Amino acid sequence: MYDVTRRQLMHLGIGAAGAALLTDTASPARAEDQTLALYNGQHRPPVEALVAAFTAATGIAVVTRNGNSAQLASQLIEEGANSPADVFWSEESPSLAAIDAKGLLAPLDPETLKQIPAEFAAKDGSWIGAGARCRVVVYNKSMIELSALPKTVLDFAGESWADKVAFAPNSGAFQQQVVAVSLLKGRDVALNWLKGLRQYGRVYNSDSAAVEAVEGGDIAVALSNNYYWHALEHELGPDNMNSALYFIGNGDPGTLITVSGAGVLKTSKKSAAAQRFVAFMVSAEGQAAIVGAIAEYPLRPGVVSPFSLKPFDQLDPAPVTPADLGDAADALALLREADLA
Repeated sequence: MYDVTRRQLMHLGIGAAGAALLTDTASPARAEDQTLALYNGQHRPPVEALVAAFTAATGIAVVTRNGNSAQLASQLIEEGANSPADVFWSEESPSLAAIDAKGLLAPLDPETLKQIPAEFAAKDGSWIGAGARCRVVVYNKSMIELSALPKTVLDFAGESWADKVAFAPNSGAFQQQVVAVSLLKGRDVALNWLKGLRQYGRVYNSDSAAVEAVEGGDIAVALSNNYYWHALEHELGPDNMNSALYFIGNGDPGTLITVSGAGVLKTSKKSAAAQRFVAFMVSAEGQAAIVGAIAEYPLRPGVVSPFSLKPFDQLDPAPVTPADLGDAADALALLREADLA
């Protein structure tokens, strides 16, 4: 995942727009004789931007261990009480739910939880969303007309879309979309959808690879997260894009909001500083750092992304919250039953 991510997302940087948003973090740092250990499964640009802003504002250093979110969650479970981690920042909420189910996360400060809408945090207050992304359809403008795109993501699994749809079954966001289909339409519908995609769609090893294939004219549409398309737009320029975004809306699971988020390990020996780090993530300064580095939606009211995102209140997404998705374990079972895992 990170080979593609670095090449595309590092083009985003913080940029002038992001830097302008970060002016409030330029206050003199106060030295702290401690260093936080951050287990990071999120894309690196927003993490590097947030860590730099946090250290500048507080004087607290952060050492980051990067990896896949699910693998890091498994490692945290294996390490248990012996884990050196203070904070876990996951690209996907199910990995946070998985370690929370093992009792590894400490309750977050109530004041921290108040900074974003409650639907983007754990119901027990153990983790909080730091940024949101939307499941979208990316389509090649010369291969298909916007008017020909269906009103539900379920239709992409039909014969009329044979060899026209790219998808990445190993993507955590796609697996969350599978759970959303199951919650809203039933498990049998979700399984049949996956079987249809297997039969008529084309498998790619990542969402970003699928988006690149659409942009390059190799396939007509892709199921992906919005920020992979925005990364290409930033790299190639808006006037040079062969592809565009289609938002299904209408409460369909094709438009699903997922979050990256973080929690404090219960075994952290620097819990006060760790709580401070997570609080900074959802502060105005922290949210500006994150959304200045990646085309995710800020979750704190009043923070504006420098990217040309479709307004959050116009998405009309599926009525499924990150907490509803749980640890997404049933997605893997469904993928196995559909011979996609």
